[in-house]
Amino acid sequence: MTQSFKNGTKVAALPKVDAGRRHFLQLSGTAALFTAAKAALPSGAFAQGTGPEVKGTRLGYIALTDASPLIIAKEKGLFAKHGLPDIDIAKQASWGATRDNMALGFKNNGIDGGHILRPKTHLYATGKVMQNGQPLPMYTLLNLNEDGQAISVSNEYKDLNVQKDASPLKQAFERKKAAGKELTAAMTFPGGTHDLWIRYWLAAGGIDPDTEIKVIVVPPPQMVANMKVGTMDCFCVGEPWNEQLVNQNIGYTALTTGELWARHPEKILGMRADFVDANPKATQAILMAVMEAQQWADKMENRQELAEIVGKRQWFNVPVGDINKRLLGDINYGNGREAKGTNLYMKFWGEGGASSYPWKSLDTWFVTENIRWGKFDPTIDIKALVDKTNRADLWREAAKTLGAAGAPTADSRGVETFFDGTKFDPAAPLDYLKALKIKRVA
Repeated sequence: MTQSFKNGTKVAALPKVDAGRRHFLQLSGTAALFTAAKAALPSGAFAQGTGPEVKGTRLGYIALTDASPLIIAKEKGLFAKHGLPDIDIAKQASWGATRDNMALGFKNNGIDGGHILRPKTHLYATGKVMQNGQPLPMYTLLNLNEDGQAISVSNEYKDLNVQKDASPLKQAFERKKAAGKELTAAMTFPGGTHDLWIRYWLAAGGIDPDTEIKVIVVPPPQMVANMKVGTMDCFCVGEPWNEQLVNQNIGYTALTTGELWARHPEKILGMRADFVDANPKATQAILMAVMEAQQWADKMENRQELAEIVGKRQWFNVPVGDINKRLLGDINYGNGREAKGTNLYMKFWGEGGASSYPWKSLDTWFVTENIRWGKFDPTIDIKALVDKTNRADLWREAAKTLGAAGAPTADSRGVETFFDGTKFDPAAPLDYLKALKIKRVA
């Protein structure tokens, strides 16, 4: 059979196909495409359906070692592995800049989440530190690390050999103030972890951080330079800046924060609530990528490579020698004291993920401590705020998908004990407040 066209060309006509057979061929072709597509994807990926709602977003970080899980997840392709190839990990100039960019959100060229100080979730969500007091709903998704910060003192006080007990500084501060000189203690953000650590330490030594010394805000990467020119007497910040201070012989470490409160929580992966609520699958993908990075970072055999990666110009731009030692628990305090192989190194994952899990009891301490220093009103409903912002349920869901053995399921880690013997019972936070001597509440 032939078929003629207007130009005279003759070609063989296609055989007629009845409707039933045509439908069969269409189905067969679709099945073939389905099989080929399934074979081309990693095991299990096809069965998951549509995957994350978005291919990525922007997460912020400060040049601090505890941002490592985000950087490792990016460098090792873990975000891409979980369907988020377009995740951007963007350096922030300061914690203030992080706050402002979080308020903007990624759609307005800001960030949707990232590496933040744990109390910031509460401070943002209540509007306490936001422009015009406008609340920014936030969620705590996971704890990025435990320990790994330090309180450092200027070499001006090297002869005092200040350690966990800050009281030797009290008379030295009084003499300096009597000479007409200003006293300053630096931290990184009002109401943040470093603010609370240095306040706790000073107050435990009998020094009121609000009346006997001026507490100022300095971005982490600027701490060493500021102490070098003599603008501060002590500071609290994360690594690698305490170790860099020692390496440059500008000051010394009085104590690591793990000595102040063993296995204390520090930074978190915090995200805008509107992103999480609108993108539950993408949120799970972000969680799983970061959790896998935490597991990798927690292995001691990976610590040197971790230091080499985050020290790169595009991340911290810091010499590896300012990062790696304390990651291994080797502490050179800088005043003749050294401790090798300690348990004061940064923890990222912990047994069963206990270091990563966002225990609600730990959030309870942060809110309580910020009541102590006047950041929150004593009448605030602590439990309601913690329940509203802490998404441990999402962490547990991600851990189950990853097959994490022995993952926590409770809300409380129990009673916490600080270096001075003070105890915090998360079931009775106001009793803790009443027992404290130096505070801004009755």
